Amino acid sequence: MTWRSTLALLIAAVALPAQAADANADLNRAWAAGYRAALTCSSLWNGAGKSLDAIERDELTGIYPEVEADVRALKADVDDAAKQVRVRYRDDMPPRVAQWTGGEGCVTLPIGASPPPVGDTAPRPNLDDQPWPVGDKGARWPITRGYSKFQLATMAIEGFGGRTSSLLIVKDGRISVESYWGGHNRHTAQRTFSIAKSMAATLIGHAVLRGQIDVKAPAAIAEWQRPGDPRAAITTEQLMRMASGLTSDTAGNRTDAIYMGGASVRQWTVQWPLLNPPGTRYRYANNDTLLAVQSLKAAQAKTGGALSPGAFFDRIGMTRTFVEHDTDGDYILSSQVWTSARDLARLGLLYQNDGLWNGQRLLPADWRRFVTTPSGPQPAGMFGYGAGFWLLHKSDGIPADAFGAFGNRGQYLIIIPSRQLVIVRQGYDDDKNRLDIAALVRAIVAADDPR
Repeated sequence: MTWRSTLALLIAAVALPAQAADANADLNRAWAAGYRAALTCSSLWNGAGKSLDAIERDELTGIYPEVEADVRALKADVDDAAKQVRVRYRDDMPPRVAQWTGGEGCVTLPIGASPPPVGDTAPRPNLDDQPWPVGDKGARWPITRGYSKFQLATMAIEGFGGRTSSLLIVKDGRISVESYWGGHNRHTAQRTFSIAKSMAATLIGHAVLRGQIDVKAPAAIAEWQRPGDPRAAITTEQLMRMASGLTSDTAGNRTDAIYMGGASVRQWTVQWPLLNPPGTRYRYANNDTLLAVQSLKAAQAKTGGALSPGAFFDRIGMTRTFVEHDTDGDYILSSQVWTSARDLARLGLLYQNDGLWNGQRLLPADWRRFVTTPSGPQPAGMFGYGAGFWLLHKSDGIPADAFGAFGNRGQYLIIIPSRQLVIVRQGYDDDKNRLDIAALVRAIVAADDPR
């Protein structure tokens, strides 16, 4: 049986109601093994890397309850020479495997697939000796510059909830607060979770600038182009705004088959049927972002270009950022990106400067306005949604132009152009202990009050 046949069975298994408890247990154990392999691989070798003890503490807790017990019980076989992690979940099946690739992080193999040959594992460029923000020289204000109000506003960071691993406040382009916990440092790459969706929107914006894609045109998804397929009308913009009208396996669309099962991004995302007219309902879904990236890839190919996230992020000094992909080479830009706090601050500065980087335009002049303008259906709750970014315009005590990239377990990048403020917070929150991001931003804004 090929791995694609195995994948087809996997899709069928999760698309239908559970038939038996033992079948669910087998699937959960297989996914738990994939999760442990993937998270161990990425944590060990992306960026500065983490110890196995820190991985156990941070990455393998606070996860989905149906797999956490198995994730904790299964053992990882780490091959440092091959940069490979193997986790066996059944005696009659091959182990789940995650393979480090170098600059693009780790690839999680599908269930039962054989390990691929090891490719180029050259490290990302080191720009430490370059001036901030491209590099790290001169990143922080001199001590005499002060900003003690920011320090006081965030001194009791745990008082805002959650478990923080990093906090950065960038004022007027320079770092005024930078703190790390739990052994993290400025080179530690941590999983972005859904901050990756905002990174995807950034790559799309760069392609718009280069004339490679029209986001208002129907998305370039080949499987939707058969006569009579209503999905052919869905635009890339609607995918970016979580307004595709597509259904999915779960509310919020966890995409477990890709993240834990090693499934093909393309096979998993193009299959879902239309449930509502495009542009009429807001439904947060990983699939929408993954499909927007598929549309970007196809549009770039038509113009002779190629999707290369690492090349773009390197241009703005984000060399501790690892955009991971599946075994077909399709990037998982809904969640599977690993980056450092300073790299997130660099992304924030790109938007603070309205798409200009060191005087060079990398995003269209109106891209910040586009991604921060609510259009069509909106989520319930205290935050709005633009095109790949969340909006804080409904939050008291926060400037109306504040927007951000949000990720599970407490990953936040907040940009407030009117205050020349960029705030980065990374963490390991869980369902019982979450950061109140609005309260934290409100305190920082209050400390920035010039009166």
